[in-house]
Amino acid sequence: MYDKLEDILIRLEEIMSELSEPGVTSDPARFQKLMKEQAELQPIADAYKEYKACQQTAEESVAMLEEESDEEMREMLKEELSDAKKRIGELEYELKILLLPKDPNDSKNVIVEIRAGAGGDEAALFAAEIYRMYVKYAESQRWKTEMLSLNENGIGGFKEVTFMINGNGAYSRLKYESGVHRVQRVPETESGGRIHTSTITVAIMPEAEEIDFQLDLNDCKFDVFRASGDGGQCVNTTDSAVRLTHIPTGIVISCQDEKSQLKNKEKALKVLRSRLYEMELEKQHDAEAEARRSQVGTGDRSEKIRTYNFPQGRVTDHRIKLTLHRLDIILNGDLEEVINALITADQAAKLSNLQENG
Repeated sequence: MYDKLEDILIRLEEIMSELSEPGVTSDPARFQKLMKEQAELQPIADAYKEYKACQQTAEESVAMLEEESDEEMREMLKEELSDAKKRIGELEYELKILLLPKDPNDSKNVIVEIRAGAGGDEAALFAAEIYRMYVKYAESQRWKTEMLSLNENGIGGFKEVTFMINGNGAYSRLKYESGVHRVQRVPETESGGRIHTSTITVAIMPEAEEIDFQLDLNDCKFDVFRASGDGGQCVNTTDSAVRLTHIPTGIVISCQDEKSQLKNKEKALKVLRSRLYEMELEKQHDAEAEARRSQVGTGDRSEKIRTYNFPQGRVTDHRIKLTLHRLDIILNGDLEEVINALITADQAAKLSNLQENG
């Protein structure tokens, strides 16, 4: 591990030297690549430098203790040594986490699909609430959201909604949200006051660039139709809506939110490319399942991951056995505690797996 850390320090010095060259900004691709690599290596280098400084402090404290006879000074040195050893232990763990293999999709934007499952109108109403939860979370992270397609049920619920979240690192934080989300509450549509259980499915997909996934347009069939529902006079009176069918897989995507047929076509292709890319990732994950055992799922849409219980005001994440009695706050977009706990559990599982196989 320490050889690798020394190599990182050397590489970071090389990057800083290259970035200080006069003509580096005239090559935007090279400049961007260097800046990205620097951003990835800097936290590791900073932690390792602090680790080395603490090691030196500990060694100096031990040496001085052997020579020091004054009791007050010895107590100060012992305290300094104790603090240094404690910090060394913390930094060793931190460095192991920082050196874990990175998910190449972590820096990507995401496409989110939310679909109402069991529960009819109540599931659709809950799908709309979960959509708003993610939009508010995105706002708190200063990320931008963009609606791609929406199918409403007429009473404020969403049968299905697809939207994009643009922001650096969006996938790294939201990838654990894929799966079945369950709600337990007395529905507004229920007069008897009985608690109902409804479900929705959430799929978080990294935005696939053309470089990630080559899509053959000969496999795609486009149909145009007149948009329905709210959307303004122009949307509803022109054939601007697009239905895209991917022939090999049978995937169908409809986009009608833009007035321009071309823009709807672009959005549909973006969703299709990301969905096909996600299918490829799932195949890889299945093939590597034994090698990358983790307590935290990141993509199985059939896995029940979380329950939102309204009578008890609680949210439970079943994968990490986390229960928080902060339902209203979480639904208002404050997902940080849940997401941080999922990331920590995933890192711990990966570290444990690495040590088992290392």
